[in-house]
Amino acid sequence: MHVPVMLGECLEYLAIRPDGIFLDATAGLGGHTGAIATRLTNGFVIANDRDAESLALAKSNTVEYADRIRYHHGSFAALPEALAANGVKQVDGLLADLGVSRYQLTEPERGFSLMADGPLDMRMDRSQGQTAEELVNFTSEKELADMIYQFGEERRSRKIARAIVRARPISTTGRLARVIEEAVPRTTRLHPATQTFMALRLAVNNEQGELDGLLDAAPDLVKTGGRIVIVSFMSLEDRKVKQSFQALARAGRATMLTKHVVRPTPEEIRDNPPSRSAKLRAVEMR
Repeated sequence: MHVPVMLGECLEYLAIRPDGIFLDATAGLGGHTGAIATRLTNGFVIANDRDAESLALAKSNTVEYADRIRYHHGSFAALPEALAANGVKQVDGLLADLGVSRYQLTEPERGFSLMADGPLDMRMDRSQGQTAEELVNFTSEKELADMIYQFGEERRSRKIARAIVRARPISTTGRLARVIEEAVPRTTRLHPATQTFMALRLAVNNEQGELDGLLDAAPDLVKTGGRIVIVSFMSLEDRKVKQSFQALARAGRATMLTKHVVRPTPEEIRDNPPSRSAKLRAVEMR
């Protein structure tokens, strides 16, 4: 079962009005979207996702609230288009959960998970872009090491990159995970390939560039008095969100609603372990 992360906190900071218009920029499997829709009467929520397959599942998961949801397939760069398509210039609240959906992680054919063997794909949108297999097999050793270090914050990146290059060609997640485990044996409960897989996912999907685009666009998409709520899972992302929100506050464009980062409760972490690294920040536009 899909469990939306920090659901109560997200809804609280969005300050949902029954007649409001909201944007879930990362609909995923529809958990947050459905919860927002239940609180609306004559308002609606735009559910956006760049992953068409996840969006199709979100539709089926939220079918009972379909009259209050407008679905849109597109990246963050297409958010203004999503609003325009629904006759909207600005929304009352924008939510973005930057985590990978459970569907992406549990479907081996998507190539996100190192726990199940599948093709090295990792694309959020499988209709376009370079796959992780192409990245792994055709990137230079130095570029590969730099990418793993920067995006995965992996200190052993040079050793891992060297092992990957020597083991080419690599076409499956299982093979890549084994190559990395042989190069840098497990020292903690975390699989030694975890950070490398994360780095590849970020690179394949240009997630840092996408986040920069979202942070640039969001203030203009939200009304005065409206709110922006972002849940991140990596320190790299959280730093960007924090710095962007602080800049908005300094410029007098927004008020910080979260003086300190908001984290999941111990109860949520116990019941939904993937939530343990979630960090929420929110601002209200002036």
